[in-house]
This record gives sequence, structure tokens and C-alpha cells, in this order.
Amino acid sequence: MSPVQPQYLDYVLEQLAALGALRSNRMFGGVGLYADGLFFGLIDDDTLFFKTDDTNIASYRERNMPRFMPFPERPDAALGYHQVPADVIEDAETLVAWARKSVAVALAAHAAKANRKTRAPRAAKKRAIAAGAVKAAKTRAKVVRPAKPAKKERKSGKRAGRAKASRHAKTVTRAKSRK
Repeated sequence: MSPVQPQYLDYVLEQLAALGALRSNRMFGGVGLYADGLFFGLIDDDTLFFKTDDTNIASYRERNMPRFMPFPERPDAALGYHQVPADVIEDAETLVAWARKSVAVALAAHAAKANRKTRAPRAAKKRAIAAGAVKAAKTRAKVVRPAKPAKKERKSGKRAGRAKASRHAKTVTRAKSRK
């Protein structure tokens, strides 16, 4: 982004004053425009751009307004913002109307993003359930192998008796030595 002259920023903010809850924030050499906390526009090199989508892009295309391209050498990196015509900027009432449409676009994008975040856990749960069903089906399809024989029981008899007696003797010896 290229620098924005303070006079131009002041002029745009003055023209958009009727929008209400408006604030600007310097970023990457340009200025971001926010209404009610939603990023809806930007100023780069003293040029105003508003957020666009299918609901408001026709007005920009009718006037052949260029898209905001932060990297001119990479046209595929164009963002969803279009340059606002000079005659619209000069008419505060029209500018605010265009800005409101861009705020609505920003709000819709924000809601869609929030909706994706709430859907993600549900989708993950569905995938886990589906994966569990696949795993269960694979388990059923496996060849049944005979069960392993049980582990041998502990030895009984002379050897086991000696080990018990030896442990008992050590415990008794310790107890006596403590007294």
C-alpha cells in the first residue's frame, strides 16, 4: 500500500460522517475504514476502495472501476474491493449509501465466517462418526482369529512356598530389628 495524505483521509472521513460509528486505522502504509467494527473499505495512494461482492459489484462494473490489487504484478491476488468513483466521493449522501452497501457486504462475510466456525465442529463430529462406522465395518470384515491361550498360572508347590517363606522371614527380621 502507498501512503495516504492526511488531508485526503480527513476529507473522506468528513464525507462519511453520516455513516456513524466510523473509525480509520493506518495499516501497511494505507488506511483501513471500519464501521461498527467491520472492515468495509480502504484508502491506498489517495484512492478510496469499498468492499464488494455479488450484491453491490454491478455499480462498480457499470463504471469500469478497477479492483484493489495490492500486488499489480499478480492480478490473481486481487481482493474483493473496488475503487469508488470520484463523483460518488464528492456527493456525501451517495457516498454514504455506497458505504452502507459495503458495510452490509462486510457483515455478511463476517456472519458467513462465524457460521463456518460453528459448522466445523459439527462437521468434524459427523466425520468422526462416519470414520467410526467405517472402522466398525472393517472390524466385522476381518477374519476371526482364535483367542490366545490364557497366561500360565503362578507356580505352586515347593518353589512357591520357599519364596513366600523367604519374604515372610525378611519381614519378621526387619520388624525385630526395629524394636
